[in-house]
Amino acid sequence: MSLSAAKIDELLRKTQRSAVHLEMRDGYMQDDPAFIAWKAGHRLDPSDRDSWWRPWLDVIAEATGRGVAIRRARIVSEPVSDYIRYEYDVTFPNVAAGEEVRWLPRRNASDLALPGNDFWLFDGRLVRWGHFSGDGDSLGGELSEDPAAVQLCAEAFEAVWASATPHEKYNV
Repeated sequence: MSLSAAKIDELLRKTQRSAVHLEMRDGYMQDDPAFIAWKAGHRLDPSDRDSWWRPWLDVIAEATGRGVAIRRARIVSEPVSDYIRYEYDVTFPNVAAGEEVRWLPRRNASDLALPGNDFWLFDGRLVRWGHFSGDGDSLGGELSEDPAAVQLCAEAFEAVWASATPHEKYNV
């Protein structure tokens, strides 16, 4: 698989033990139709699962169903941006699929050594960096099995996780 071609869902299907995801931006994909609809007042109805369940959640549920621990941590500025408020509102489907999510106010991350890009770390051995434009549009990804990068990401994620607030206790 080329370094730039790996898709997260493909990598999750191959993951055996764990996948962690660290997000550090205050905004992504400003032209996302779902975000635009949210800004216009549309909200997901937690009681209407069919309206918000999507193929990505099948990938998460399948992985967690076979014992893969999936954790996501988000470092956010406070007060939060509209995009982070949107992410918070639409995180319950991720949790319903089996993902654990925590939030860390950026002011509480000042003394943490963090990589320069968002990442996924699969089975503690493979990093998938996420590259984004200044406006938050995805510019693709890059894979690394470099032991130093893997160690940096593993340590950074665990440090964030230890200080972060579980989704159900975080207030935006």
